[in-house]
Amino acid sequence: MNTHEWPRCIKSARRKRRLVKTGRDKQLIQMDKRRDELREQRRLLPMVALEHPYQRGWKRFFVLRDDHKHNPRKDFYEALLMKINTVEYHQDKSFKRKKRRKQRYVYQAKPQILRELSQHSWDINRINLTEQEKVCFTRVETFDVKTYRTEVKYVFAEPWRYVLKVAPHMVTHTKMIDADIERELAWIDEHIDNNHLWPRINLLTRGRSYRWKDEFNDRPKYINKFKNTPRYACKEAYLELET
Repeated sequence: MNTHEWPRCIKSARRKRRLVKTGRDKQLIQMDKRRDELREQRRLLPMVALEHPYQRGWKRFFVLRDDHKHNPRKDFYEALLMKINTVEYHQDKSFKRKKRRKQRYVYQAKPQILRELSQHSWDINRINLTEQEKVCFTRVETFDVKTYRTEVKYVFAEPWRYVLKVAPHMVTHTKMIDADIERELAWIDEHIDNNHLWPRINLLTRGRSYRWKDEFNDRPKYINKFKNTPRYACKEAYLELET
């Protein structure tokens, strides 16, 4: 039987199966979009002040040293600190973490450094550094033995100008909760998890898989040194590449 001779209103079995699958995929795409919209609405909810603030652990951050508070460039270093400062939170004031060593657990001080900028963050000036502030940074190159990549970062050259300070972490505000948003988000997440729909949604919206790659650095073993060297170049040009 020739199916091409059938009227157009009659669908073949293969087309019916394809329409069912396509319709289901469209529902999954809309469900994923709705989930993103709900998460965005929850993120934009305002903060509500607590009637009784409470302490939740401790926080540690950098401040300008006391002997630099009378420095003529005090305002410059304080403005720079606002851009590169880091904050750590811990349940104990000592900021020590448990680490296993020689079959026993010891407590070691948790390190904390100023913010370091990657090559991409430096190129786009992510934290809006001025030309005078950029002079205070140093370019550091390190080789990662696990990924076989050369990582470039920019670090503050004078970290001794700042010291760490520990203060109580007081919780004074909390995020407003919308019951309707939480209920719908819970239903969507439960439906996706129970039916194992994450692989299909990832295929429809974000591609088959996510493979990390650094777009700004090339792996050293894949760099072809002779690629941009013309064939008619002299012998010394090739010898310089080998060294």
